[in-house]
Amino acid sequence: MKTFKILTLSIFTVFIIIACKNDTSEIIKNETPKPINQNTKPNIVFLLADDMGYGELGAYGQKIIKTPFLDDLASKGMRFTDFYAGTAVCSPSRAVLMTGMHTGHVSIRGNKGQYENKYDRVPLKKSEIIIPEMLKEAGYQSAMIGKWHLGVPEDVSTWAKGRGFDYAVQEQWGEDKNGIDIDERVHWVNNNQDSIFYNYNDYSCLDEFRTNFAIDYLDKKENNKPFFLYMSYRTPHAHEYFLSKTDLYSDKQEEWPEIERRHAARITMLDSQIKRLFDKLEASGELENTLIIFSSDNGSTTENHHNYKFFNSSGNLKGHKRDLYEGGIREPMIAYWKGKIKAGQTTNHPSTFYDVMPTIAELAGIEAPKQTDGISFLPELLNKEQNKHDHLYWEIQEGASVKGFKQAARMGQWKAVRIANSYKTELYNLEKDVNETNDISEQHPEILEKMNNILKNESQVIEHYPFSGGVFKK
Repeated sequence: MKTFKILTLSIFTVFIIIACKNDTSEIIKNETPKPINQNTKPNIVFLLADDMGYGELGAYGQKIIKTPFLDDLASKGMRFTDFYAGTAVCSPSRAVLMTGMHTGHVSIRGNKGQYENKYDRVPLKKSEIIIPEMLKEAGYQSAMIGKWHLGVPEDVSTWAKGRGFDYAVQEQWGEDKNGIDIDERVHWVNNNQDSIFYNYNDYSCLDEFRTNFAIDYLDKKENNKPFFLYMSYRTPHAHEYFLSKTDLYSDKQEEWPEIERRHAARITMLDSQIKRLFDKLEASGELENTLIIFSSDNGSTTENHHNYKFFNSSGNLKGHKRDLYEGGIREPMIAYWKGKIKAGQTTNHPSTFYDVMPTIAELAGIEAPKQTDGISFLPELLNKEQNKHDHLYWEIQEGASVKGFKQAARMGQWKAVRIANSYKTELYNLEKDVNETNDISEQHPEILEKMNNILKNESQVIEHYPFSGGVFKK
């Protein structure tokens, strides 16, 4: 009898081992995300494309341009369908990202603002706390590489290094304090501690050059402190200074205009540079403790003869860069955190650039500055109960005239767009009309009134932007 029991137990044990072996792949596939270790603060890597449209990644419906790595990253993390940039053009959108303040509150509302005798760039106010300054409180080291666009060329204290980044490599253009033109190919290390010239013949693209700095930073940073890396790429902005010869999509040379071939090539090259950075994090053992977020500063460009419809860059959404319709502000957003964010998720949680600061603050275990208009989306990433905005808000001032002032707001499924000199607020139901083709403002006067109140109340009057506060007939 004793022998029979031992034999039975042995057979049962073998059966369990075989069953576990056979089911290993399924167990890994359905693995529950690991809880955050509160004793080890996570690293944060924010990857920002420049002028990438909602539809320019395979994970967001692109059929022609190849982005295999970012598509794979989306499949292993969380893909946001309703994520918005700060606004529809570079400088104010990045100001929103860094400060957690929407464009009705932050000090930069357009790429340029009105001074007494000129129309020129406006720097962020020193009183506006930005992410690296906030993170110092939590013991983080920080780095910014690429396009800054939140300062002025004549005052290095407004450059990235002067605004709290421990290490900064940035381009600059315009005139310095001595009235000398700055060559935008030169990249300035820690303001003017060093400068390195970008020779386009030595690299496949500008983003390869910049990724080299990021990899070097990861090799030399302090290993006993968490880090925040803000990687501000150039692609697919239409005005890359020069691009060395590329054979990508060479089979399309007879079919495509050269500007479109190079546009596609640069996006594919960006994808490969992001993979280089990812591989470095993995090889160094940093990946499991690093949240990676990818997005873009605004919608697809129409500059330098690029046709944003050629590759359906806005993904069937209305508008493009400088528009406050969905095509100008709705962006791809991918969040990846190995072992923490469950793979293969898609969320329609409406969120935006000014939510990034409070999200990072929660990750770091600190309070976000009181200035922020944002709500942390960390609970959404971790499949916990998520607070939502009552509404989202955007504005932009492009050029010195009233027609360049635009406002928009989203409240649930409702979206309002107002171009100042039209003196009219358009209204759309995004659940039924995401392409914003049918203005239903006349059919919903009560919703229109609520949206107009948002537009009037959210825009604070500020210097350099004479139409801030909104343009409404009295």
